[in-house]
Amino acid sequence: MATFPWQNMVWRQLLENRDRLPHALLLHGPRGIGKRAFAVEFAHALLCQTPTASGACGNCTPCHLFKVGTHPDFRLLEPADSEGVEEGSKAGRTIAISQVRELEDFIMLSTHHRGPRVVVIHPAEAMNAAAANALLKTLEEPTENTIFLLVSHLPHQLPPTVRSRCRKVVMPVPDKKMAGEWLASQGVADAELCLALAGGAPLEAMRYAERDYLAARKEFIAALSDPARLDWLKLAEHGARQDLASQVDWLQKWVHDLAAVRLAGTVRYNPDFTRRLQELGERVNLAAILRFARELTSIRRHVQHPLNAQLLLESVFSNYKQALTAHHV
Repeated sequence: MATFPWQNMVWRQLLENRDRLPHALLLHGPRGIGKRAFAVEFAHALLCQTPTASGACGNCTPCHLFKVGTHPDFRLLEPADSEGVEEGSKAGRTIAISQVRELEDFIMLSTHHRGPRVVVIHPAEAMNAAAANALLKTLEEPTENTIFLLVSHLPHQLPPTVRSRCRKVVMPVPDKKMAGEWLASQGVADAELCLALAGGAPLEAMRYAERDYLAARKEFIAALSDPARLDWLKLAEHGARQDLASQVDWLQKWVHDLAAVRLAGTVRYNPDFTRRLQELGERVNLAAILRFARELTSIRRHVQHPLNAQLLLESVFSNYKQALTAHHV
């Protein structure tokens, strides 16, 4: 089975019921836990002519076609600009109605290998309103021998009518120990830190494993950790030449940890700066830092296309310093 160890139980349960599956499954859970890989591998198992107890045989003609990406009874719908992108990435925009309409002829034709036809849609919430409505018509009048596997990081963003026509499958999140062991087996040296930065999602953590990324992040956080000496103009000038999205992400996670320390004494994303977070968190103005956190949430929606990155960062870092030096209440 080419999936992940934390998915074993769900995998077995679905395989045991492969002959009694509904026409649509909604596989949902946080980003970066391997839902896309699971869905594609499960589609492979469903299309195999001689499946085993653990999944696809890997040797029959449909398996060979699937491996080379030419199986005529399989479709993978993803945003047009995210083809080949792993689940952990934020790339991709929308799944258009034209992509969904292309399925109409596909599901009306006879299958080529006397088995089912399978459609994977990832991420399902990327469908625009017109695409979701077009899919709904198909789900309301399902075609025999067709199985839809909708993969979603944010199922609440799907129309309720679409969700109601799918059997929901909660995809498991690995515990810290299992995720850490898996990352170590992939050669990730700073597995614990990468996993913390990813909020416990191991595939997301893989994206943070590059040493240049970790070094840039550490330098950035070190500057934030000393607000009294923070030269926000210099930091903004330097940051304008770096990846803006990463800096906003780092800052959001840092601010989250400051608020969490103030409220509950816990650190989630930045364990390597725990002592400094505790020192700052004890005297932080909670109302000010929460207002700043809301500001960052708004900024993140537009971070890919700023009019002027340096001016944006100057404003962000100035407001951060004001929030951290506000009178403690």
